[in-house]
Amino acid sequence: MAVIEDLATEFAKLPGIGRKTALRLTYHLLKHPADHSRRLAAALLAVSDRVRTCEQCFNLTEDALCAICRDSRREPTLLCAVEEASDIGAIERAGEFRGLYHVLGGRLSPLDGVGPEDLTVSQLVARVASGGIREVIIATNPSLEGEATALYVQRQLASYPLMVSRIARGLPVGGDLEYADGVTIAQALSARREMQ
Repeated sequence: MAVIEDLATEFAKLPGIGRKTALRLTYHLLKHPADHSRRLAAALLAVSDRVRTCEQCFNLTEDALCAICRDSRREPTLLCAVEEASDIGAIERAGEFRGLYHVLGGRLSPLDGVGPEDLTVSQLVARVASGGIREVIIATNPSLEGEATALYVQRQLASYPLMVSRIARGLPVGGDLEYADGVTIAQALSARREMQ
């Protein structure tokens, strides 16, 4: 049936969803009452109609400013630059960071056609240039593209009187040395600190 194939094709366009999973999701929806599918469709429409980027940090929000940017208890002199809005949730779950964020909107990837003009680096520089920022923490992923993005951001901020730092990389808590790759072990060794 064409409609089943069409829905499975749309599901398969989502990240991490292959053809088999797309078909499984499609058949799952067909097993349930039509009201279930209508609620899903309504939620998808609401997200696409109401969610936008924060005018200040480019996080996802329904308002002009996201809840984090509106929170007066946050430290306004400390910015954490992340690749995607979803990265904010991971940092917030740790409960340690109390500053503000800046979502870059991706990472530099020339092979995928993503250059500096496709990211919000110029807006980050403008935030720093307006004054009041004492540190920018670059929290891009430890991939080749993430490292290139971090280096590019650091160079763009080099002329401003602030500290630019990078999140530490290394072994995860509970990880075993025997399963770690050489680059991870090297980074963990170079980021070592004195035991107190």
